[in-house]
Amino acid sequence: MSSTERTDGDNGTDGFVAEWRNGAYNCYSSGHKFCREVCPVMQVTRNEVHTPTAFHANVVAMEKGLLDIADVARDYVHCTGCGACELRCPNTLFTGDFYRFRTRTVQLVKAARALAVDQGIHQPGWQRWVEETSRQKSEPVLGAEVPVSQEHVRDWAAGLDLPIGGETILFCDCEGAFHRTSVPRAAAKLLQRAGVEFGLMREQWCCGGPAAEMGYVDRAREFAKHNVDDWRAVGARRIIVFDPHDYISFTEDYPSYFGDEYDFEIVLFVELLAELIRDGRLPLTHPVERTVTYHDACRLNKRKGIHAAPREVLRAIPGLTFKDVDHVTQWSYCSGAGGGLPIERPDLTAEISRRRVERAAALDVDTLVSACVWSERPLTEQRGALEIMDLLEIVALAAGLEDER
Repeated sequence: MSSTERTDGDNGTDGFVAEWRNGAYNCYSSGHKFCREVCPVMQVTRNEVHTPTAFHANVVAMEKGLLDIADVARDYVHCTGCGACELRCPNTLFTGDFYRFRTRTVQLVKAARALAVDQGIHQPGWQRWVEETSRQKSEPVLGAEVPVSQEHVRDWAAGLDLPIGGETILFCDCEGAFHRTSVPRAAAKLLQRAGVEFGLMREQWCCGGPAAEMGYVDRAREFAKHNVDDWRAVGARRIIVFDPHDYISFTEDYPSYFGDEYDFEIVLFVELLAELIRDGRLPLTHPVERTVTYHDACRLNKRKGIHAAPREVLRAIPGLTFKDVDHVTQWSYCSGAGGGLPIERPDLTAEISRRRVERAAALDVDTLVSACVWSERPLTEQRGALEIMDLLEIVALAAGLEDER
């Protein structure tokens, strides 16, 4: 059957088109394509099928029976979920403030990936990743410092005497738990120094966000249900997260799964950190003699509008020279670590990170600071002479909780 002869039938495409057609026409009919030049993938590939415009135009073509998801599923791999296109879209810029409207390309990409999975169309790397995550209950973190298993998910906290349970839980993402263990250790020490009472989960699973981003929504719901059940079992009311990807999962995906029953307060560590420093509960008395710039994590800056708190924290560190690049300029910056891109297209992630590091090096700094553990892996792989540090690590130095590297 040719693509022009296809009919949707009862395969989920009708519902997908019905949900996304209005947004697709909003994009497709405007014809501006301002989104192209802020898209980190498009900056590298220069391939029109990887543009946000194409992602929307595909919906129009599906409605007209010109193609189906099998024809374009691979194209939708080429998105980090950074959200830059949504901010640069004229439909957002010209109507966003008054009508509270924002183009929803990131959610469209997730929906297209889910449609593909529902129809048995899998990307091999993503499929293996999600299967391993389901088996181990944590993501198969590459090059992990500790074995990826439930038996080792709390190894990072060794010697810190952290309790299990309580009203406030510190959630440690998979990358932090098994690879970037210095980050959750810094987080825990900072909370302890500030007098914040918190505990850990009884049995922490992956947040489920990566599975959802890759289109495996049912698997993501399984992880979410386990984690929420664990929180309720230990009496948790407040969940602290330091990873922006977890923050997206807990503030966007989980509410969509559980509705009004989902009544947890989700606290982003960097915003809490700024508050603790501002209120004098976390004195920073040790000078850190570095010249740094800050990498705006996409899911904080572009997706959630969080860019002031990390800059406030950096400016509070004694001895630090901070060369800032404003958050709007950084709409086009990305590490390439999101949306499952490193699994299916590691070559693109490497080039996106190389370009980000190149921009930082041009500022004549010695350190690139991030507030996202997932971005720090590809940035480190491309770092050259730069040091890549997490914001929590550098604050721990200023608080006298860690030795200088």
